[in-house]
Amino acid sequence: MPLNLVGWFGAFTAFVGSFLLALNAPYSGWGFVAFLFSNAAWLLHGLKTQTWSLVMMQIGFSVTSVFGIFRWLS
Repeated sequence: MPLNLVGWFGAFTAFVGSFLLALNAPYSGWGFVAFLFSNAAWLLHGLKTQTWSLVMMQIGFSVTSVFGIFRWLS
């Protein structure tokens, strides 16, 4: 997948994730799943471009996304 598309996918899924969480509805936990996809896309983008600060940020955000999914499902 071209790097440009990876970035657009990351941006789109981050928007979807934040929108779902902002709804504060029973299905809002899916926002954390969308964020996890966004984290993966931005992590790949950071690795490909050797933007290590982005890589570290996405590792941290991935942890919070997994924690959010865990709390949502428990």
